[in-house]
Amino acid sequence: MALESFKAQIGLLLEEMVNQPEDVREVQEQLREKLREMRAMGLPLPADLVELEKRLDSDLDATET
Repeated sequence: MALESFKAQIGLLLEEMVNQPEDVREVQEQLREKLREMRAMGLPLPADLVELEKRLDSDLDATET
C-alpha cells in the first residue's frame, strides 16, 4: 500500500510542476524528498523517476554555477 501512496503523491507533484511552473523549485525538492523516503523504506524506484531526479540535479547544478 505504501508504494501506491507514493506513486499517487509523486503524480500530484508532477502535475503541480506542469500547472504551477513558478513553484517548480519547491516541487522539485518535494519530489526529491519522496524519492528519498521510498529509498529509505526499501521500495522500488521507477526508472523514469530516477532519470528525472538525475536531470533535476544536473539542472540545479547548471543554474548554480
